Amino acid sequence: MGEKEKSIVYAPSTVEFVTVAVQYCRFLESFEDEGKPFLTDKLTKLLPLLYLKASLLPESQFLEEDEEQEVAVTEDLYNHISSRLYAVYANDDSYLEVFLQDMKYSDTPIVASISEDLTDIYQDLKNFITIYERGVVEHMNDALCICHENFCLYWGQKLVNVLRALHVLKYSPEIDTEDDGDTLQNDNGLW
Repeated sequence: MGEKEKSIVYAPSTVEFVTVAVQYCRFLESFEDEGKPFLTDKLTKLLPLLYLKASLLPESQFLEEDEEQEVAVTEDLYNHISSRLYAVYANDDSYLEVFLQDMKYSDTPIVASISEDLTDIYQDLKNFITIYERGVVEHMNDALCICHENFCLYWGQKLVNVLRALHVLKYSPEIDTEDDGDTLQNDNGLW
């Protein structure tokens, strides 16, 4: 292990990304029943920051390509986080996906889920920070490589897509944000 790997995993941009990733994961693990407006407000602030910090990560090379990365998020944990989010968003959980490659070949709309997309992002970040927190530089480096690669190919797009849906929930006057109904009052096809 060289100084280059240490400088990458402890670079200010990496540490800042880790800080925001930890905040995101802790928030999803511990949010109470504050309601949809609170959760949406918090997520519309965390997600752009997470995207920014992920886009500033330094380039890195795998050190132990043959090793399988440890998976910290079990199916039970994934389902727990996803179901808690779904309980909050309920009728507003689905939104139309327009940035999938399959969309150009589809005659029917492709529907995505706020709760699933947020949990997919959580899963990748939690797997990364679990390894990063152990402090083994080689593993930290490889986990960073995987997380950055997945950001570029997978969860970065999910993040901006779900942010679009959350933006509509937060700022659209047609959305009923009261906890008693939580229903979409919009037939304009905003999403």
